Amino acid sequence: MTTDVAIRVEGIEKSFKDLHVLRGVEFTVEAGSIFALLGSNGAGKTTLVRILATLLTADAGAASVNGHDVGSAPEAVRQAISLTGQFAAVDEVLSGRENLVLVAKLRHLKDPGAVADAMLERFSLTEAGGRRAGTYSGGMKRRLDIAMSLIGDPPVIVLDEPTTGLDPQARKEVWQTVQGLARNGTTVLLTTQYLDEAEQLADRIAILHQGVIIQNGTLTELKKLLPSATVEYVEKQPSLEDVFLALVGETSADNGPAEDGALAGKEIR
Repeated sequence: MTTDVAIRVEGIEKSFKDLHVLRGVEFTVEAGSIFALLGSNGAGKTTLVRILATLLTADAGAASVNGHDVGSAPEAVRQAISLTGQFAAVDEVLSGRENLVLVAKLRHLKDPGAVADAMLERFSLTEAGGRRAGTYSGGMKRRLDIAMSLIGDPPVIVLDEPTTGLDPQARKEVWQTVQGLARNGTTVLLTTQYLDEAEQLADRIAILHQGVIIQNGTLTELKKLLPSATVEYVEKQPSLEDVFLALVGETSADNGPAEDGALAGKEIR
């Protein structure tokens, strides 16, 4: 079943004894878009994700994924959604390819080896496919983790704080991967506490605070909530992240050297 709305959340509430974590959360996610759920630690992001993934039951409200109700049709929801948690769930003893083959076999797909090879190529991990996953950099592990989540072509993928603990290079790798998912038609629900991550990736951003959505809109719409800035001439200096990425390249050393001319256009004073 397909729908223009890939995820619908209506009045979701969840409490743990006297702790009210979610207090009537509501939003929709359009199919093929990137939707960022932005909030600080303890805002309730992971609790909501677990409800959408049928790992928790809401106390009140309703939610659906790809047209299937999470309460009444959990099996259909699980077939439509893939969840990637805050930490890469790869077996570090196995090689990258063996991790992918294992997931393909668990999903009962034909020719798991071919599926694994296609995923390695899609996520630029072919050369590293035969190495133990434990030797991968943080960004490579996260890309492998996302590749494992996409086996079986789920229309919706949920990324719960996917760049937590990653260095700037690895974050860039994951951002490029997420953008590629949306270009290929996958709906992405991204939870994050990083403002720049939501700004870079999301088509729409919802701010979750103390268990409720306090604002929901595009980046342009959210910026209009504040008064217009006074226009003044300021000489922009590069940030430390700009300098770091220019010096070492936008991809990690595991994936090859930085391109020549990486400092082009970067004036450091």
